[in-house]
Amino acid sequence: MSAASRVSVLATVGLLLMTAVWGSTFVLIKGVLDHMSVADFLAVRFVVAAMAMFALFHRQVAHMPRRQLVRGVMLGVLYGVGQLLQTWGLALISPSVSGFVTGMYVVFTPILATLLLRQRTPVTVWLAVGLATLGLALLSLNGFSVNAGVWLTLASALLYGLHIVALGQWSRADEAFGLSAVQMAAIAIICLLATAGHGGPMLPPDRGAWLAVLYMALVAGAGAMLMQTWAQAHLPATRAAIVMTTEPVFAAAFAVAFGSDVLTWRMLCGGGLVLAAMYLVELTPRREPPAEALHHEV
Repeated sequence: MSAASRVSVLATVGLLLMTAVWGSTFVLIKGVLDHMSVADFLAVRFVVAAMAMFALFHRQVAHMPRRQLVRGVMLGVLYGVGQLLQTWGLALISPSVSGFVTGMYVVFTPILATLLLRQRTPVTVWLAVGLATLGLALLSLNGFSVNAGVWLTLASALLYGLHIVALGQWSRADEAFGLSAVQMAAIAIICLLATAGHGGPMLPPDRGAWLAVLYMALVAGAGAMLMQTWAQAHLPATRAAIVMTTEPVFAAAFAVAFGSDVLTWRMLCGGGLVLAAMYLVELTPRREPPAEALHHEV
């Protein structure tokens, strides 16, 4: 196995670990939101994450070129607005429908890569996109109606897809620490602005809520953003998106493990299709474009 192949495998494993962490947060978020508003929760979570990242990586941020700083802010704004739209949409639709519609970034990502970057997407990757979408539907849907919540969530999925494509173009392994910190700061500012209507964020009310928020800020927030930024320096955007669709598989697994859900045939079939999609896209031969094609200036 070549050095590039080994790094690609490590990046894929890193994204899988990241989505496993994201999947573990669903049970925690449900409990925290019984005591905090959505805007307050997101603001505290991402402010803590941003503070931690700047404490660790302020030197890397200081040495980043201005162009990368601007890109980091743009990436953070995309992600932060996506978080708010997804959460507002969740207030109007069921969590299962929200999970499916959010997962549609797996469809938007190759479309955006084709339209914006003129990238050719192999037929096997489109097949994997179809398998992942069907798997998400089996995992998530029990009835479906289109209302404002669906449209808000679909808009968030579009922004997540754009974030994945842009991060794949702009991320460099040697700047992952600084770029992650800048993104997190921009996300925190966006979420803080959402709390301005009631005078700023309210803090978690008790020790249990603080522990949950700290886990989601430091592990599922800062750690996951760092892993995604590094991994996408080594993976095409569409591959990354398909690997990341394992999030609802992990969420279902944690829900069953903690007794908040019951294992069903839909979970097994849907999870199997998502994993099959990931396996299929990993089997697709990798073309090695020149470095300037991977990270062209836009």
